[in-house]
Amino acid sequence: MISNRIFFVLILFVLILSCDTIPLERPNTNKTVTILIQPFNDVNPNDIAFVAAALKKIYPRVMVARSIPLPANAWNSKRKRYRADSLISILRNQTVEDEVTIGVTNKDISTTKNSIADWGVMGLGFCPGNACVVSSFRLSPRYRQVQLLKVSVHELGHTQGLQHCKINTCLMRDAGGRNHINEEKEFCNECRSVLIKKGWNFDKFSMNEQ
Repeated sequence: MISNRIFFVLILFVLILSCDTIPLERPNTNKTVTILIQPFNDVNPNDIAFVAAALKKIYPRVMVARSIPLPANAWNSKRKRYRADSLISILRNQTVEDEVTIGVTNKDISTTKNSIADWGVMGLGFCPGNACVVSSFRLSPRYRQVQLLKVSVHELGHTQGLQHCKINTCLMRDAGGRNHINEEKEFCNECRSVLIKKGWNFDKFSMNEQ
């Protein structure tokens, strides 16, 4: 007979709370980890350089890995998309202790949301967890790099334990199937305070200056 604790953990793994958050049981710690940016080989290197440079202004430990191919077993041939949850599973397996990996691709990605089997997303992340993935496919071409940065910090926020925020200008706002990233300016005070406790520093950085 399955114990109550095991049953609860199984429920956490299969329940999708939102379009870009997967709940995951993991000890909540304020220990500073290393953010590893993992580009897939379809990404523009300039986009990776832009995101990495911005992250280094607000987080002390950021590294960029060599680009890798998109895994064939994450491809959904029916919808011509890559499964974001499959990509995260692969990233999780290669992430070492005290690291958080963010995969970056230009391809369309999707996940399961409620009754929708294949819901297109800009990003997906375990909350909290050690891996997330973002895509520039659904971003505005004119603001691609800035929007990619905002989606990246959003998903990294999930890995740090942040849920979606109800404040429309907060970077943790739920996309809700739309791209309203230009309306998002900064982390709200509550979300920001959580990240500061985990080693983030916003004193000399403004998302609006990017």
